[in-house]
Amino acid sequence: MNALERSIPTGPLARRRTRQVLVGKVAVGGQAPVVVQSMTNTDTADVIGTARQVAQLARAGSEIVRVTVNTREAAAAVPKIREQLLKMNLEVPLVGDFHFNGHKLLEEVPACAEALDKLRINPGNVGKGKKRDEQFARLIEIACRCNKPVRIGVNWGSLDQDLLARIMDENARRPVPQDATALMREAMISSALESAARAEELGLPGNAIVLSCKVSGVQDLIGIYRELAGRSDYPLHLGLTEAGMGSKGIVASSAALAVLLQEGIGDTIRVSLTPEPDGERSREVVVAQEILQTMGLRAFTPLVAACPGCGRTTSTTFQELAQDIQSYVRERMPVWRLDHVGVENMSLAVMGCVVNGPGESKHADIGISLPGTGEIPVAPVYVDGERSVTLKGDNIAAEFRAIIDDYVLRKYPRRATE
Repeated sequence: MNALERSIPTGPLARRRTRQVLVGKVAVGGQAPVVVQSMTNTDTADVIGTARQVAQLARAGSEIVRVTVNTREAAAAVPKIREQLLKMNLEVPLVGDFHFNGHKLLEEVPACAEALDKLRINPGNVGKGKKRDEQFARLIEIACRCNKPVRIGVNWGSLDQDLLARIMDENARRPVPQDATALMREAMISSALESAARAEELGLPGNAIVLSCKVSGVQDLIGIYRELAGRSDYPLHLGLTEAGMGSKGIVASSAALAVLLQEGIGDTIRVSLTPEPDGERSREVVVAQEILQTMGLRAFTPLVAACPGCGRTTSTTFQELAQDIQSYVRERMPVWRLDHVGVENMSLAVMGCVVNGPGESKHADIGISLPGTGEIPVAPVYVDGERSVTLKGDNIAAEFRAIIDDYVLRKYPRRATE
């Protein structure tokens, strides 16, 4: 066995967190499934706008939603946001994100803490010197009094400078000093672990603490979390901070999170995408779900396999159909999920020619093989591995959607109603 093999646990089921934290009604850590999390980008003082975005994120599949609490107005808005969500029959857990003045806001607006399901605090900007210890203690005391869990979230852009200076001094006295990258990683890990230990000393239960150490470099994130996982058993929140926009943000987040998740590291994840101008905030939720589902860790919605196209598939028909079907199953999934057990595990295939079309279609629950260049203009459909029907003409998309609807009704049992 080589060094790499020794460093990797036995796979995605080898979860290493023994503690479990309850955030609202959502279990985080232990053997609970990896949870998808997201964050609003509205002004939290805008009650209606923030409640709408929380609802949008929750309906897209975010199981925990974080909101910024940076002003007294934002703190006062949190209970009202909770009221609006309850009117919409949404009980998604809310996390308050506090920096610099969290201790004051929670003391001035105690209803804010009561309405939240978790507090997120950054030990790097709680305060400086003696004020840091005092203000950190005040935050933890509020969490204890209100029986709220806390995420201690370290970020490399706001490291505790006193702690960093201490680690640099210790490093300077080493016979062989570590390089800057190793120092930064150690400073982040130490900040998280020392803050967690202090929180427990102040009375916060160990099963009310989640840790995170966010950076924007893939290799740095992997290295930090491997070390953090080996030195603690708190649930860990994963995320590549400032991941970026579009394909860059998606690829970077996927590369980092997939490695860690495969090693059994991580209990909640967020994909921190910069939205396109006027883009949907919920895009980050979809990407997080797809990371977990393509790795086989969770199932959220039916996956559509589709070929990339080649010289045999000069027609755009299969591309249009694949896009149509992918959009359709996402639109239908909220209803299907409520009515049918297990429908999220359904697999679909939209293929573009005879080379791999029939074979891939047979591997899916439902697959269609469209004609490539020079092929007979018909599209055989396979259901559970058997050829079911052959479609042709201008209504293939509508007819294929109808086959999917019928399959859902026949294959997946109705949920029992109370």
